Amino acid sequence: MSNILIPRSHTETPLGLYIHVPFCATRCGYCDFNTYTAGELGTAASTDQWHTALDGELAMAARRLSPARPVSTIFVGGGTPSLLGAEGLGEVLTSVRRHFDIAPGAEITTESNPESTSPEFFAGIAASGFTRVSLGMQSAASHVLKVLDRTHTPGRAVTAALEARAAGIEHVNLDLIYGTPGERDEDLRASLDAVLAAGVDHVSAYALIVEDGTALARRVRRGELPAPDDDVLAWRYEMIDAALTAAGMQWYEVSNWASAGVPDAECRHNLGYWDSADWWGAGPGAHSHVGGVRWWNHKHPAKYAAAVAAGDLPVAGTEELTSDDQHTERVMLTLRRSTGLPWDELDAAEQARARQTISDGLTELVGRSLVLSNRGRLLADGVVRNLLVE
Repeated sequence: MSNILIPRSHTETPLGLYIHVPFCATRCGYCDFNTYTAGELGTAASTDQWHTALDGELAMAARRLSPARPVSTIFVGGGTPSLLGAEGLGEVLTSVRRHFDIAPGAEITTESNPESTSPEFFAGIAASGFTRVSLGMQSAASHVLKVLDRTHTPGRAVTAALEARAAGIEHVNLDLIYGTPGERDEDLRASLDAVLAAGVDHVSAYALIVEDGTALARRVRRGELPAPDDDVLAWRYEMIDAALTAAGMQWYEVSNWASAGVPDAECRHNLGYWDSADWWGAGPGAHSHVGGVRWWNHKHPAKYAAAVAAGDLPVAGTEELTSDDQHTERVMLTLRRSTGLPWDELDAAEQARARQTISDGLTELVGRSLVLSNRGRLLADGVVRNLLVE
């Protein structure tokens, strides 16, 4: 797929860079991400092979985007990037710097599993240039973590967040998952208390989704666990929003809150996704979007590495978004933001449907933007579908 057409316009526009680390120590029962344990890979791929291929893809990316575009945000995700250790993550940034200019003040994030971090780890990644870390906490209740097949102890995520701040990491996020079978209101309250005690400036909270093909889906199908209840999920979301708002955090995307008044507390990299900006996704299974063209890489690390070794971009598929596609994505993504969707971007039929969502109390017109109401945030995907339905 080396003949993929990548637009070269707007070369002065900063670029986001996503790097996928496909390795995990264990597979969580709810996870359907492109990740692999050592037992699943065997001798088919290693971290060294992955990094060699990553460096090769970044070199090809820089040539395809020539003249080089400054990278304004970097997000290392997975998988479990912290399994690379501070040295390995530093080498990733070295590869980026070898091929790209990193803009002054760039946001550089890595995801981390609390169990594979330490004060030394955080000091090391801070020294190499990381400015932000996102920690997978999920819950403070041990029985909830057990259902999710998470291996960290309930208190480790908070300790890790404190260690990260002490090491000089400017911004720290904690991820929560709510609605896990067996989770009680008091479990979620304990998780929120722990998050706030950690003093982080960003929280992401996601409703548990039972994805087909996962171990969790098989347990639900066999009747071992109940499926998440929509009414419970709505109530839990309200609990989360109330607690975080009372603590001085503001929602800026349906599932994300940042400390009010803290510069750059919002995740700038993710804002690029929601604003349909340009980003290059490097690594197995990573997705990219540049100038209305989207493509995705081979998922398996061995196939990914083989393509790069052959001198090809490791692209498995591509699509060029039509103007209708881009409009649909704009509505889907932008309406989830607290800034809302500019009214003038809706056509006459969509505006008529939008007026109905206003009458139903799901949205509000703030200035010239359509913004989700508190109730609308609980039903965001449905609101979007109503706006776009023909």
